[in-house]
Amino acid sequence: MARTQALDTTANNLANAGTNGFRAQHDYFSGVLAGGVDQDPETASQVGQSVNGFGVLGGNRLDLGQGELQTTGNSLDLALEGQGFFAIQTTNGIRYTRDGAFARSSTGILQTSQGEPVLDANQKSITIPSGTVYVSPDGSISVSTPDGSAIVGKVGVFDFADKDKSALTAEGANRFSADGVKPIAANAAVEQGAVEGANEDAVHGTMQLVLVQRQAEMMQKALSVFNNDFDKTASEDLPRV
Repeated sequence: MARTQALDTTANNLANAGTNGFRAQHDYFSGVLAGGVDQDPETASQVGQSVNGFGVLGGNRLDLGQGELQTTGNSLDLALEGQGFFAIQTTNGIRYTRDGAFARSSTGILQTSQGEPVLDANQKSITIPSGTVYVSPDGSISVSTPDGSAIVGKVGVFDFADKDKSALTAEGANRFSADGVKPIAANAAVEQGAVEGANEDAVHGTMQLVLVQRQAEMMQKALSVFNNDFDKTASEDLPRV
């Protein structure tokens, strides 16, 4: 079961190698104690000792490593260099993402490709008037018009304390919820005219998928042999007893 779940996770990572802002997930394993750890070795549960010699799937952890920045030339495409997330307003509440492929709506609202408003540091939508847009590394947005230039807003960049990062839950390919956890200001730099790719490349993802597939096949074969030996013992040897 652990290898089958790991296979699903690896396949999902590979499938999203081309998704902007995707964060790969990696399975981790932990020991299981079926017997007390303080028991005398002579009286401790042999089952507990055997089980604890192997790892069982503990779950999946998000890999928050940096993805490769890809230059697009679009003035409203934004990428983050460093730890942090953009905040967007969705129908299900505020969500966090590294996908900075943004655009301006017909009413001037900065939004995602799905039409969801991008939020500022106060978690309010950002209105960008017509003109040439410049975005500084701290997220400040200025617009240049024939009448001059002015700062019209600042893109919010949020992070979470180390103890709260485990509260991030992936929703879809590149969005995360953090229900009940308060974000903090991030120090990530904003780069204009670029988007961040996934932090899982296709080559590494393919190699990992082949490795997990082989592990799963080996365990299935071992389990099949194990069961067949038991069947043979039950059908041939037990009747003689």
